Amino acid sequence: MNALDRLQVQILKRISPGEPNVCSGEVYRNKSKLRILLGEAAVNSLPGKVVIDFGCGEGMEAIEIAKAGAARVIGINIRESILQVARRNAAQAGVPESLCSFAQKTDQLADAIVSIDAFEHFEDPGLILKLMHGLLKPGGECLISFGPTWYHPLGGHLFSVFPWAHLVFSERAMIQWRSAFKTDGATRFCEVEGGLNQMTIRRFEKIVAASPFQGAGTIETVPIRKLRPLHNPLTREFTSALVRCRLVK
Repeated sequence: MNALDRLQVQILKRISPGEPNVCSGEVYRNKSKLRILLGEAAVNSLPGKVVIDFGCGEGMEAIEIAKAGAARVIGINIRESILQVARRNAAQAGVPESLCSFAQKTDQLADAIVSIDAFEHFEDPGLILKLMHGLLKPGGECLISFGPTWYHPLGGHLFSVFPWAHLVFSERAMIQWRSAFKTDGATRFCEVEGGLNQMTIRRFEKIVAASPFQGAGTIETVPIRKLRPLHNPLTREFTSALVRCRLVK
């Protein structure tokens, strides 16, 4: 690190000497994250369908989809430790494995694939869209929602100790600051737990356009509530709360 990086590390330690409580999901407590992020119409289209929750995390959204009337739900995640938590959550919710199962991969073709808060984390989002396309039945659809995107005030997730901090401080300084309370040895944003691929709205649009879906669907940017009057095509990278996307095979 150079002298400027070291100065930035000291500033970060003063601002936040410990791990900040950023993007913790607390805002969704006692609410349906699924319905808030995907929208009511998208969620209401899932009953009776075979659904894959791609990047299912601890399984709460997959369980909600199953309980809402889906024919079958398969939650996919690359981390087995997370899948074990998801299976316990399903059992505690009284949802049988025959209705809602969790695995690292599946050959089951789906009527719909749901992806929530994952596309800003995937190492190769273009490859993920290809995999999703291959897992859909003809006429099937991907329902995607993710955010915050990179230029959102909290787009750095853990690194957003104040709005747009991840754009103010260098990556080297932020990683060094993080090492005081995280011990995974990450040296770049993309190496932290969960990964951060610095996804912007424009980059996502380009990835979709180059995917097998070939832009067949819609992409919507939902404005940050307090910045809604400022939200427009020129400012959307900085004023959008999340991206919603529907892609059809």
